[in-house]
Amino acid sequence: MDTFYISHGSPTLSIDESLPARHFLKSWKSKVMGQRPTSILVISGHWETHEPTVNVVPRNDTIYDFYGFPKPMYELKYPAPGAPELAKRVKELLMASHFKCVNEDKERGLDHGAWVPLMLMYPEADIPVCQLSVQTNRDGSYHYNMGRALAPLREEGVLIFGSGSATHNLRTLNLNSNSESVVPWAYEYEDVNHYEEKAPHARKAHPRPDHFYPLHVAMGAAGKDAKAKLIHHSWGFGTLSYASYQFTTTAS
Repeated sequence: MDTFYISHGSPTLSIDESLPARHFLKSWKSKVMGQRPTSILVISGHWETHEPTVNVVPRNDTIYDFYGFPKPMYELKYPAPGAPELAKRVKELLMASHFKCVNEDKERGLDHGAWVPLMLMYPEADIPVCQLSVQTNRDGSYHYNMGRALAPLREEGVLIFGSGSATHNLRTLNLNSNSESVVPWAYEYEDVNHYEEKAPHARKAHPRPDHFYPLHVAMGAAGKDAKAKLIHHSWGFGTLSYASYQFTTTAS
């Protein structure tokens, strides 16, 4: 299994047919990955905890962790089965790789960073899904190493994807901007492990790292010799990137 980083952008991705990213995700099985995963592990920027945490539930509730959006969005459901066995495996792998504390949440369902892309990628909601949290009190290398620990899951048929946004500064959004009107600093931003020091406009692109760390986990899980491929890129509101990446491990 390859690993992926998906920019889920605005929650309106769930209903807005004008968004190119929506059509990209709807073509997932036909154009990106035809192989059906045994289960799915999502690392979402919308679940922050002090220590790594997995949700261990029989069936995932749909969490509406957004406010002030059109009513139909709050009526959407993605009742995917939980993946308790995968959650236990994630915990086992992390603890074997010196992550000393890994918690279990036995109530939490899927936040919109998980269910919005999944409802487009796998609309049948019949594949078991587990979520893993991010720790914004740590750095990019920590999350890269988290991904390294989870690499064996790829050989077990698990689809690992990080869900965030390649740029995520809600204060800079221009709601009247069209998809072609992108501000220069957003174009110039780069994705790197130590992005705070090396990337131009790092703090402007990500005032907080919550939507960026899922990328590091996906990269780490793919392995140090993985090749990155940009599989989709579009923009929303002038500064919100929908860039999505595929990480493929090449044979040594």
